[in-house]
Amino acid sequence: MRMRLFTIIFLLTFSPLLNATEWRGTGDLGVVVERADGSLQVIETTGNTILGRIEGLGDLSHASAVFSRDERFAYLFGRDGGLTKVDILQRKVAARVVQSGNSIGGAISQDGRLVAVSNYEPGGVRIFDAVSLEMVADIPATYGDGKQSKVVGLVDAPGNRFVFSLWDAGEIWMVDMSDQAKPVVRKFMDIGLQPYDALITPDGRYYIAGLYGEDGLALLDLWNPDKGPRRILADYGKGEQKLPVYKMPHLEGWAIAGKRLFIPAVGQHQVLVVDTDSWQEVGRLDVHGQPVFVMARPDGRQVWVNFAFPNNDTLQIIDTQSLELITTLKPGKGVLHMEFEPRGEEVWVSVRDIDRLQVYDTDTFSRRADWPVLKPSGIFLTSRAHQIGL
Repeated sequence: MRMRLFTIIFLLTFSPLLNATEWRGTGDLGVVVERADGSLQVIETTGNTILGRIEGLGDLSHASAVFSRDERFAYLFGRDGGLTKVDILQRKVAARVVQSGNSIGGAISQDGRLVAVSNYEPGGVRIFDAVSLEMVADIPATYGDGKQSKVVGLVDAPGNRFVFSLWDAGEIWMVDMSDQAKPVVRKFMDIGLQPYDALITPDGRYYIAGLYGEDGLALLDLWNPDKGPRRILADYGKGEQKLPVYKMPHLEGWAIAGKRLFIPAVGQHQVLVVDTDSWQEVGRLDVHGQPVFVMARPDGRQVWVNFAFPNNDTLQIIDTQSLELITTLKPGKGVLHMEFEPRGEEVWVSVRDIDRLQVYDTDTFSRRADWPVLKPSGIFLTSRAHQIGL
């Protein structure tokens, strides 16, 4: 009788939670941003299906997400300055704060206890407790005679550090949060004009900021920061006619395959190939338009490229061994984002202008799934929880 009573109490107490989660693990889940509606679609990659929708998330016109270590919670960074903690198992908002006037991205610390947000307005980085979303540190991006800089290229780095770039100041800052009560900020000056985005290599060693105001990139060796940043690819684009830049390319996603780095050339219809031992250019690939995302399949065997307007109906796939174009796909107008499944057998693609979310086989390039989604943009799978810089 006592055991039966316990069972009844247990079912009455926990059955709503069990029904909400459907006894589901988190390893094959992800979220897709519906940028116009301020909502997320929760997806699963085993059956390539949509599980449900989460609404009321603010301005998601340039939103990104990171995940808790257990993959249950997504931390969403909205353009309205909102930081939202979403329970993707129960498909609801767990916590939300509006922490600035305009934010551009974020990162989660190595130990998963801190979430950092980079801000355009008022500028700077704010760091929050991952459980409560209470602010732990406020780091204004003050430079010169008290000006505030927009912050871009925020990534997590080993040692519970965050690294980011200052667009207006032309600087890289590194914040050590080993002691949450005493953040240590280290500044690297004169890295180049207008760093617009950055990546960190998969091993967490190199932080590379792209420069919009001049040709080249700035590289900082995080294993040897005392050497300071150095310029790489300083001459790319010299003597060539620049095209209008319709959309700034994105570097985050580290398209590194073996010892080669594949990066979009700003204002050109090219992908640059860089040797990661010498950090010298070893090739250029002519592509369909101005690249936005240049992303490597997890095994490094392919690189997938999407493009800025007016060529944004196209995907091109490059063989990283031969450096030749494999194929060209036409998903539809407004291809905004790609996300590979953890082992790379499929890739998810958002096609904003026709309101579709598509899945492609990366071997045959056939379309495996096609779902209606309202103005989809960013796609983020929970496997990111275990990758540096994502």
